[in-house]
Amino acid sequence: MAIPKKVSDRISLNLKRFQAILSDAKSRDISESDTVVILGDMLAELLGYKKYIEITTEFAIRGTYVDLAVKVGNDVRFLIEAKAINVDLKDNHIKQAIDYGANHGIEWIVLTNGAIWQVYKIHFRQPIDKSLIFEVDLLNTSPKNSQLLDCFGTLSREGFTQSSMTAFFQQQQATSKFSLAALLTSDNVLSALRKELKKLSPTIKIDDGFLKFTLQNEVLKRELVDSDEAKSASELIKKANKLQAKQKAKLLIEAE
Repeated sequence: MAIPKKVSDRISLNLKRFQAILSDAKSRDISESDTVVILGDMLAELLGYKKYIEITTEFAIRGTYVDLAVKVGNDVRFLIEAKAINVDLKDNHIKQAIDYGANHGIEWIVLTNGAIWQVYKIHFRQPIDKSLIFEVDLLNTSPKNSQLLDCFGTLSREGFTQSSMTAFFQQQQATSKFSLAALLTSDNVLSALRKELKKLSPTIKIDDGFLKFTLQNEVLKRELVDSDEAKSASELIKKANKLQAKQKAKLLIEAE
């Protein structure tokens, strides 16, 4: 993602300072409300939002206030569900945040305890679903981590648009561990792997089914081949292959 240098420099520089702040907060086991105070500062100093205008704790959805909302003009860009810094983020936490977003048509949600940030995209279908776009532990990453800079840069005041967020989501989806695992067990890759194995032993006889079984059961982690995320990644690759086949067929027809 093309993030302006001034934005990536601001994120890197300020993150070093906030890593010390978060580490101290963690050792003192601060409360959720105190964690929200730090998050407000991070949104302003890392992501560039106007602290007293564009960051609010007074955003109500069906009578319930979310922890933080980032709003520029009339556009609510994303919601933040916050937990105390030493609270482990769990499925029920994100369910609450997703409910908030779904009830107000807000597509992007951040679940964080200050140190760990999880960014989600809501899928408005029946039933409402979500995808984890990005997760990072700020206390255990480099301030120059390229994926972190891409994510925070896209969330920033300067970088956020619906199209940039969608592009970031698609990039993360395409390069996820689940997509990579699905590609490794796809027909094209299995065929290429079989050819490479033939170079090791020309007389070897291995079919694609055996290679796929071995990869799925002895090489790759179970979650990468047998989970909802794995199934979604597999469907994504199938759709991409079908689209590519249609485009090739169209080019052949046009060439005739």
